[in-house]
Amino acid sequence: MSTSAFPEPVAAAVPAPLPYHRLALARARRTWWQPLLTGVLALAFYAAMIAILFIGLMIVAFEVPAVDRVVESMLVTDAWFDLDQPGLFVLLVVPLILMIPALLAASRIVQGRGVGMLWSVAGRIRWSLLGRTLVVAFVIMAAFFAASLGLDALRGEPIVFEATHPGIPAMLILVVLLVPFQAAAEEYVFRGYLMQLIGRWLRHPAFAILLPVPLFVLGHGYDIWGSLDIAAFAIIAGWLSWRTGGLEAAIAMHIANNVLIFVMASFSLVDGNATEGTPIGLVSSVIMMLVYAAIVARRGGAERPQAASRSSASRIV
Repeated sequence: MSTSAFPEPVAAAVPAPLPYHRLALARARRTWWQPLLTGVLALAFYAAMIAILFIGLMIVAFEVPAVDRVVESMLVTDAWFDLDQPGLFVLLVVPLILMIPALLAASRIVQGRGVGMLWSVAGRIRWSLLGRTLVVAFVIMAAFFAASLGLDALRGEPIVFEATHPGIPAMLILVVLLVPFQAAAEEYVFRGYLMQLIGRWLRHPAFAILLPVPLFVLGHGYDIWGSLDIAAFAIIAGWLSWRTGGLEAAIAMHIANNVLIFVMASFSLVDGNATEGTPIGLVSSVIMMLVYAAIVARRGGAERPQAASRSSASRIV
């Protein structure tokens, strides 16, 4: 009997998994205009939360002199990192943290289930990956910052270490408690929402990585060298988000960088309010971030194949 009478079964087509920047296509609602509406609604939620925060702050300021002094300083200062007024640091960081609930709520309302895909292809924060990359980031950046201070000392530049200020313990507690959420919030918006917004229409990851960079730079008031440093950070963080399929590695880099800088600023090793950069600082910073990215890309796990496909969107909550 001819075997041609029994043709080989044809395998059913399996939808290709989506990379991180294209995950808007895997959401429960994925019409082309919905990511834009998500951004508009998130801005409205954010403005409402900021208004409530500062109205409440003004009310409390009438009754609490310490809060009144913080509010008065807030209206005139450009030095938000001040050991004598840790409340200024709180007022700098907390409004940034509020971007997370504003965007999360808007995304769930407009785009439906699958809001966790703003974090990663797994539909959630991958805590083990975040923990591993945090360790790598802190080790690499601490070593680079220590080397930088050592080179400054060799060049004869004075190194100031002040550990007696009474505001140091409070500031260190605030840095450890608040900065991780501030870093996560910025990544959630600039490497999460904006990358997936652009990836909804433009397939190549370069668009999703590069186009949000100017907005991220504009959100930081640095000079040309500092702005180039911020741009390099945004590009490397965007590439890491695409490469690892989520925000964890970028969040870890952001947390380690900011925590270490603010800790050093608490001991007067660096200026926590500096807005100027240098060519040498730019080069060393880029090298530091590239070393981190290379290690993460090699050891952190390429998890893009786990990305959800369009057909599995209904099972993601």
